[in-house]
Amino acid sequence: MSGRDPDRRRALLDAADRVILREGPEASMAAIAAEAGITKPILYRHFGDKSGLYEALADRHVRTVIAQLRPGFAGATSDRRPGFAEAASDLRVRARTTITVYLDLISANRNLYRFLFHRASAEDTRMRSHMTALVRSLGEELGGVLAAERVAPEPVRAQVLGHAFVGMVQTTGDWWLEHPEVDRAEVVEGLVDVIVAAVSHRSGRASHAAGRS
Repeated sequence: MSGRDPDRRRALLDAADRVILREGPEASMAAIAAEAGITKPILYRHFGDKSGLYEALADRHVRTVIAQLRPGFAGATSDRRPGFAEAASDLRVRARTTITVYLDLISANRNLYRFLFHRASAEDTRMRSHMTALVRSLGEELGGVLAAERVAPEPVRAQVLGHAFVGMVQTTGDWWLEHPEVDRAEVVEGLVDVIVAAVSHRSGRASHAAGRS
């Protein structure tokens, strides 16, 4: 079916990107259609409906962000069993790298970020659910890494930390976009301190309990 042609869909998403980057999160669907040289009904037809267009934009950009974050927190997995000081140092380096990449990405694509997380998610419940699922999948993946590397002592705890860390970084990044006067490095180090402290606190309690048994 011509309405679902992947090359045409890609060209329409390119047009949407240009308009959103140029006009910001309030970019209209009419402007996107005009940029593509078509009408709004035809624009929607290529994606099923308006929600489908939003979801296609989310998949294009949020999945790209996740792919760029993945090496930072998952690329250093190994079979060795370092001591806690070494593990904490490695966690700090990896957290700093991953958070810096994330903040750089949302800062460089501010209008797209606000369009997807604020405009589209606010006006479309299906899109909101889709975005929540994408973010949740990253929390689950991070939880799996924390469990596999035994950063957290049990799988449930690893999932709690994975979702907590992802949510914390996302909401803090959202705040930081509204406060450009705050130095990025200060935001990064503050988040890294919380992550390392959360893991250190739990590891310290586990070691203390083991020593008493």
